[in-house]
Amino acid sequence: MAKDRVNMPASTAGLTRYFDDVKSKLEFKPGHIIILAVIIMIITILLHIYGTTLIGLG
Repeated sequence: MAKDRVNMPASTAGLTRYFDDVKSKLEFKPGHIIILAVIIMIITILLHIYGTTLIGLG
């Protein structure tokens, strides 16, 4: 007679568990990351527009 119960594997199948024991010395707020990304985008756009004249190629 068949069992009605299904046995799941006991292993974690290669999954890694991370804990909050280790804290980084550098911590950034999400707002700071967004501001930094916007600044980098503005610099990139300005370099695309004015970069060749700025370094003397245009």
